[in-house]
Amino acid sequence: MVKRILSKFYLVIVLLLIYTPILVLIIYSFTDTDIIGQWDGFSFNLYVKLYKDTAIMKIVKDTLLLALSASAIATVLGTFGAIGIFYSKKKTSKIISGFSNIPIINAEIVTAVSLALLFALLFGGRSIFSLLIGHIGICAPFVVLSVIPKLKQMDNNLYEAALDLGASPTKALYKIVLPEILPGIISGFMLSITLSLDDYIITAFTKPTTFKTISTYVYDAVKNQQNSSLPALRALSAIIFLIMIIVVVILNFNSNKNKQRSF
Repeated sequence: MVKRILSKFYLVIVLLLIYTPILVLIIYSFTDTDIIGQWDGFSFNLYVKLYKDTAIMKIVKDTLLLALSASAIATVLGTFGAIGIFYSKKKTSKIISGFSNIPIINAEIVTAVSLALLFALLFGGRSIFSLLIGHIGICAPFVVLSVIPKLKQMDNNLYEAALDLGASPTKALYKIVLPEILPGIISGFMLSITLSLDDYIITAFTKPTTFKTISTYVYDAVKNQQNSSLPALRALSAIIFLIMIIVVVILNFNSNKNKQRSF
């Protein structure tokens, strides 16, 4: 009984530490004041300012385009990489899987500096291409981690049965394997979008000087406290958090619905 109470108390403390700053940010997105902690009446002025700020809206569009592009490519590479790892021989699978996990456990600053030096050496500097490659590099390994568990849960007899019935390996892959692991692919894609939107270190070391993402813009705005767009970023943060909550709820709802159908 005491252990149960302590475990619940510990969980509540952890959740408060994680979500209290976010909730404070959201609350103060509904008041038009430059300082958090000073309430100047309820209003949607910051959201109006955010919408009218063409510079921020362009940065949001560029960030979303980058995240979607990098996530789509990383999902394709990660999915087929996971399939290759799963169907390889045991020793080969372990070696490839180990290399795939290096970007995950490696310090992000090491990856960022390495990419910056590589592109400076080969292409003479940073560009949109180097930024895209950097984001694909950090997203693809997480797609692999999302897809492999679904491959392990899949009934391998279905794939073998398709081959026995005359389907080519490629057709069996697209007709049997990919539909079975689709939830893992979607999870990997959503995780990739989150990682791309959130990343600062890789972005800062691989982007061209004229290109800004939400993370680099927010960092520069906070660093330069005189930035007039700083209060509007509270509204932007609230919108991003709300969108992520909605996506998570929808994914969990669909997952529970699929589980109920399977029973």
